[in-house]
Amino acid sequence: MWQVRRSQGVQILQCGVLEKVSWLVHGFTLRPGGASTLAGKRVFNLGRTDWDSRENVQANRKKLLAALGAEKIQLVSQRQFHSALARAFDAAPDVALQGDAALTRTPGLLLAVLTADCVPVLLADTKRHAVAAVHAGWRGTLKRVTEKTLGKMRMTFGTRPRDVLAVLGPGIGRCCYEVGAEVAQSFQSQFAFAKEWFEGPFDRLVSDDTPNPLQWLNMHPPGHQPPPPSVRFDLAAANRWQLENAGVPAANVFLSDLCTSCRKDILFSHRAEFGKTGRLMGVIGIRL
Repeated sequence: MWQVRRSQGVQILQCGVLEKVSWLVHGFTLRPGGASTLAGKRVFNLGRTDWDSRENVQANRKKLLAALGAEKIQLVSQRQFHSALARAFDAAPDVALQGDAALTRTPGLLLAVLTADCVPVLLADTKRHAVAAVHAGWRGTLKRVTEKTLGKMRMTFGTRPRDVLAVLGPGIGRCCYEVGAEVAQSFQSQFAFAKEWFEGPFDRLVSDDTPNPLQWLNMHPPGHQPPPPSVRFDLAAANRWQLENAGVPAANVFLSDLCTSCRKDILFSHRAEFGKTGRLMGVIGIRL
């Protein structure tokens, strides 16, 4: 189902289902290789960071296109800001625009999203030859970025959800993604099935997080109150639900089982590496 493509000294994770679609090019980059150096090791960083140079990132992006056999394709990458903004492109913009999802049916464009824990979602309409790339962190997921991107494909290209193949690349897993009351309550207010995506004292967090004004009754000395409870969130499951709720058949949705936090050896994790890390890139496009 999943395989790693090794080329140009770098590694790219690909889903076998999309590989069978002859007009598609796609992939999710992995950490090893590349022109960048982090913690004494060569890494394949595809995003702007304060520790890496612009020249290294450009060299890595060029190497990505070569590794995919897509040197003549133009890369379209947006300035992500955890929104539900999806833009349709028929040409590469002169400057990067703001947005967290991109869609096209124009051959020669490679849509890209950058991640380091958030879930990259790639969509392919196999009937109308249209594609989309989605950046889904918890804020974008709360705003239904994946569902809204599919809706925009429907409005723009006439996409029918039953014709869509959806692939969710590596992101932080439920095993490692601990969140607090703010996130749990936000999802509870927007999704009837939110509880299914959380593990831990979900009911306690969403019922009432008002501090106890009589703290002395719990026998803890001042300044030593127990930490607030937390839960673990399944970000991929929430986005899978959005796809299926919008009409994509469950059999057409494919998830990577790689957790960015668990697998820092081959992936980047903003949370596990305390912010000093690189950026992975998920890409999808239509061959020329």
